[in-house]
Amino acid sequence: MVLGVFGGTFDPPHLGHLILAQEAQSQLGLDKVLWVLTAGPPHKTGQIITALQHRLDMLSVATCDNPDFEISRVDIDRPAPHYAVDTLRLIARSHPEAELIYLMGGDSLHDLPTWFKPDEFVNACDAIGVMARPGEQANLDRLEKQIPGIAHKVRFVEAPLLEIASSDIRARVAQGRLFRYYLPPAVYQIILDRKLYLE
Repeated sequence: MVLGVFGGTFDPPHLGHLILAQEAQSQLGLDKVLWVLTAGPPHKTGQIITALQHRLDMLSVATCDNPDFEISRVDIDRPAPHYAVDTLRLIARSHPEAELIYLMGGDSLHDLPTWFKPDEFVNACDAIGVMARPGEQANLDRLEKQIPGIAHKVRFVEAPLLEIASSDIRARVAQGRLFRYYLPPAVYQIILDRKLYLE
């Protein structure tokens, strides 16, 4: 069993998230993608984050029609802060037979030395699937000096250039601009029905 661990606040989950998860699954040979909804991300302290239940409902409708996508409650059913190293250890405990590949963007790989216990994080995962933008170059030599052992764990996933960001969608909603086609239809409908992101 090879599991991809895809963490985020998903505020809201958009088409870019789904495409990247699909590409990672295909290119890395993942049996399942675990979507880890982070209730209280430590790096976003002080930022306004949409209530957990709204984000969970949106993620549920976004992923429900793909049997290879599964929402993990590992960061929902425990108190904050939610650090990736702890998340991985808990998933490994509940899936002892699985190979765990943590999925992240190229920007997160660049910032990895600033994460909580980055050495332990790298040791906790079997591989790191990096969804880099086209033409983006990662300086693995520099990262290897900072976090020994990381270079041989990185596996790059080729993904289309998608300039879609949750922050941009939230801004569009707040400013009354169009945002429909950035999202799965059911997520779009939840945002309308619940009047999310208007303030």
